[in-house]
Amino acid sequence: MATKTPGLEEAVGGPSLRPRLFYFNGGFFTQARVRRILELAGYDLRLGKPAADDLIAVWGKSPTAARGEKVADLTDANLVHVEDAFLRSLRTGRDGEPPLGLTVDHKRPYFDSSGVSDLEDLLATEAFDDAHELTRARDAVERIKALNLSKYNDFDDTAPIPEPGYVLVIDQTRGDASIKHGGANADHFREMLAYAQEEHPTARIVIKTHPETNAGHRDGHFGGQDRGGRVSLYDHKASPYALMDGAIAVYTVSSGMGFEAILAGHKPVVFGQPFYAGWGLSDDRQPIDRRQRTLTRPQLFAGVMLRYCKWYDPYRDQLCELEQVIDTLEALTKAQRQDKTGHVAFGMRLWKRAPLQEIFGGRRFGKEAQLRFEADPEAALHAARGGSLMVWAGLEPIDFAQRAANQKTTLLRVEDGFLRSRGLGANLIAPLSLVTDDKGIYYDPTRPSGLEALIAASGGLSTAALRRAERLRTAIVRMGVSKYNLGGTDLQVPATSGQVILVPGQVEDDASIRLGTKDIATNADLLTAVRRDFPDAFIIYKPHPDVEAGLRSGAISAEAADMVAENADAISLIGRADRVCTMTSLLGFEALLRGVPVTCYGAPFYAGWSLTDDRGPVPARRGPAASLDGLVHATLIDYPRYHDPITRQPCPVEVVVERLAKGDLPQSGLRNRLLAKAQGALASYAHLWR
Repeated sequence: MATKTPGLEEAVGGPSLRPRLFYFNGGFFTQARVRRILELAGYDLRLGKPAADDLIAVWGKSPTAARGEKVADLTDANLVHVEDAFLRSLRTGRDGEPPLGLTVDHKRPYFDSSGVSDLEDLLATEAFDDAHELTRARDAVERIKALNLSKYNDFDDTAPIPEPGYVLVIDQTRGDASIKHGGANADHFREMLAYAQEEHPTARIVIKTHPETNAGHRDGHFGGQDRGGRVSLYDHKASPYALMDGAIAVYTVSSGMGFEAILAGHKPVVFGQPFYAGWGLSDDRQPIDRRQRTLTRPQLFAGVMLRYCKWYDPYRDQLCELEQVIDTLEALTKAQRQDKTGHVAFGMRLWKRAPLQEIFGGRRFGKEAQLRFEADPEAALHAARGGSLMVWAGLEPIDFAQRAANQKTTLLRVEDGFLRSRGLGANLIAPLSLVTDDKGIYYDPTRPSGLEALIAASGGLSTAALRRAERLRTAIVRMGVSKYNLGGTDLQVPATSGQVILVPGQVEDDASIRLGTKDIATNADLLTAVRRDFPDAFIIYKPHPDVEAGLRSGAISAEAADMVAENADAISLIGRADRVCTMTSLLGFEALLRGVPVTCYGAPFYAGWSLTDDRGPVPARRGPAASLDGLVHATLIDYPRYHDPITRQPCPVEVVVERLAKGDLPQSGLRNRLLAKAQGALASYAHLWR
């Protein structure tokens, strides 16, 4: 639900005018993303001397904010207080990472308890009784906790967590504006620690140090002198929610982690006066008399996260809802957690190396996060010892998995994703999605795979996750998106009284055929079986595009078919079919997305979950039954990695669907394909200059 900036219309006399917003702080000059969000929020950014009815942007209560305050005093202009939003980015602004959202307050910074801010006014006066908004709030909280998202998200998901049963005491950096302007000082930290010990006389006390303190940038209030007895310091890069899970109580002065403690189900003990205190969800040791209202967790979250913050979509360059920011951070953190220590790669064809370097090379995470290519399997195993080793799935040596496990190396099999590109990989078109699998690979039913595990667990997905999968499925069908998006001739199917069955041809030496079929393993055998099982049907045979292009084997005469749909639009054909019959083709999955029944004569990843008519050798281990949207979530959201070729960043699946549908992708002509080969060659040596 979009809402206006609190106080904006009142400040400028009506909704039709763009208020002039002047700025003098250095950060506004250097941070283009901040200026862009303010422009999209409706402000006309200016330099120069403001008039009395203009606005001046200042960054919270930063030291440079005084410059803007002085100009405001001289000109009678009004101040606008800008700060980072509560889900900011992967890493900190100190690391050069731009924000995904801002708070914009016309009264005072949200953390300043000396008076009423726009946020406090919003929380104190709005009804928060819209059922849809509260459902959005609950769903968003559930996703944030499940994804371990916080203001900054450069976490280590392998960080050790103390044994449950501890009291969590949250430190902050000295000089933090939220302390001084939140009615507290350094003495309150000593008081907080004393009360935590007194009120929990037998529990362990874990002091969570601030990341800026751990990095050596700013001092905290606690140190080695406080460690001892029941008290310990925790300085690992764990997610706040991972720490909240094992805590029996949370103590804070004014940290944003106090807000996260509320979302995690705690009632934090608060010694300052932060924005989340005073609403009946915290144990306030410095009550704010004017805050008398009691809110529920979803109401507090809706006010803070859904209404107050201005959220930004970097892929579409527009303001957005919170849910899109969560999608963005999910994609960024997934890449960060997998790539930050780097990979060694083996079995990657030369032309693929440039896009693989782009997607997995970890440019965002520092020089140690690199993708190194090795041509020899022995060299690859040696170089990856104790780390991560990637191999193109079809080129994995027989003993690779065991040898990697013996040396404590994670083996990741890589393959194209299911929403790949506009054009064939055989034509050297770079992928927009790839999958990595540390158990097997999705097309090989002879062993478990990561995708199989995700589908099996999809029955435990939240309602919000299933709604997202449903929206994604609807968008894919509406936009006509498929794996390769080749288009083709829109063939007319003759009128027939019988059932129309589409039979997709496949590349007969493809790994999914070799591993996923038994008695029926050729296109001719498939057509014969379909004619046997559906004798009265009108059978349309669609040759595989790689075979039509002369790039792979599998051409047949197709006498058993009533119609051979050469160079036809496969998605259009699915729309004309009453059923799709396949060995292991992805067109079967694309038919399921479109509500068309599917008969499987092999064991593709989507067979064996009670969604298909299975006539092939489906593994007995598959189950329980999955819903269609559970299958979609596992296959298109959880399993792949997506890469946006425009921003050159990890992205959510929804962005790739739009890129593929609109075709706004970098062109890949002959010149670019030759360049891709050259870049692939150079990618092997990227570690020398990174």
